[in-house]
Amino acid sequence: MRTIISTSKAPKAIGPYSQAIEVNGFIYTSGQIPVNAQTGNIAEGGIKEQTKQVFENLESVLKAAGSNLGKVIKTTCFLQSMNDFAAMNEVYASFFTSDFPARSTVEVARLPKEVLIEIEAIAIK
Repeated sequence: MRTIISTSKAPKAIGPYSQAIEVNGFIYTSGQIPVNAQTGNIAEGGIKEQTKQVFENLESVLKAAGSNLGKVIKTTCFLQSMNDFAAMNEVYASFFTSDFPARSTVEVARLPKEVLIEIEAIAIK
């Protein structure tokens, strides 16, 4: 069975996709970008501020699905520039402090709304 996950505490989808889908106890999130759900604005500042906002959005989506960051098993991080890797990693490490999920990080040519980062996750319920 497939369950669509949706919350007003994370940015609304800007296309034909869901914030997350739950299937067989796994939660697959769509990529989250650093948009504040309440204001609709991109987080001000650089990669650290944007990464923090992305994690706040991921937390909201996972909470709506009955999960949390502690149950994340895999993330994929998309960076506008690998020059931001160390700063992103610093913030990332503040959200995952042990039993780290598997991760891929790639540099991409462009992200929605010209943001610096997007992260998607797979978690268990």
